[in-house]
Amino acid sequence: MLAIIVPYYKYSFFESTLQSLAAQTNKNFKVYIGDDCSPENPADLLEKYKSRINFIYQKFDNNLGKESLVKHWERCLNLASTEEWFIILGDDDVLADNCIQSFYDNIYTINEEYNVVRFASCNIDGNGNQTSKVFQNPVIESSVDFFFKERRSSLSEYVFNKKKAFEVGFKDFPLAWCADILAVLEMSDFGNVYTINDAIAYIRVSNKSISGSKKLDKLKSHAAFNFLEYLLNKNVCNSFQKNELLKEMKGIYLNDKKNISFFLRLSKFFISRFLFKAYFNFLKQVFISLNKKSKS
Repeated sequence: MLAIIVPYYKYSFFESTLQSLAAQTNKNFKVYIGDDCSPENPADLLEKYKSRINFIYQKFDNNLGKESLVKHWERCLNLASTEEWFIILGDDDVLADNCIQSFYDNIYTINEEYNVVRFASCNIDGNGNQTSKVFQNPVIESSVDFFFKERRSSLSEYVFNKKKAFEVGFKDFPLAWCADILAVLEMSDFGNVYTINDAIAYIRVSNKSISGSKKLDKLKSHAAFNFLEYLLNKNVCNSFQKNELLKEMKGIYLNDKKNISFFLRLSKFFISRFLFKAYFNFLKQVFISLNKKSKS
């Protein structure tokens, strides 16, 4: 019933990931490891854990993740068989040993009306030390409300219905940044997510992870702008929420005013919706910002 998809590239923390799967109190799952043509061969770890984890390992001939991490996720997901649910688990993230059991403890309720399930989560560093509080959520919560309330999410903490995932798909943003939270929104039909708070997904944030890398901040900003624009054009948000999305998009542009594409796309949004007063205020913000920069 449950597939655990591991898109593999980095060796550094991979044993911790495998160890967490081997330690699950409920072994009713199958692991599919998709090696993105990594230069770091995990053969020794796979040999070590082959008797403790039911897995299939596939090394791909090309490093697709360099071009599109989302497309690599999808080809890894295509390795799965008849399972109805799946987790995409980062090759440096860790599941508490009761995660799978807790999922099955709630499966009858989940199957009634939910396509997205969420574990509690917390961040860990490169040494496995906890660096944040444990984030818990209402058992039943609107995905839209959650997005505007916290804006904190990581792919590894979710379980998705596979049929729904193939129907909706993952959106291909740079670095797959924001693709996880959009998947939660779309695969729940912008409706409710079911939360399991007594099991924790540990999300590693280190200088070897995308979320912890400052060098990738510009690409992450581009992806965030694309995501916010996509969400704004979906017309699933109320007026207040749309204003929040616009405010954030303007903030991204004002931090990267050399990006003419951001300016033109924002301008098109205001003009196409006859929001001339709001557009004038935006242009005023741009002028003030440019004036401050020239004086400094």
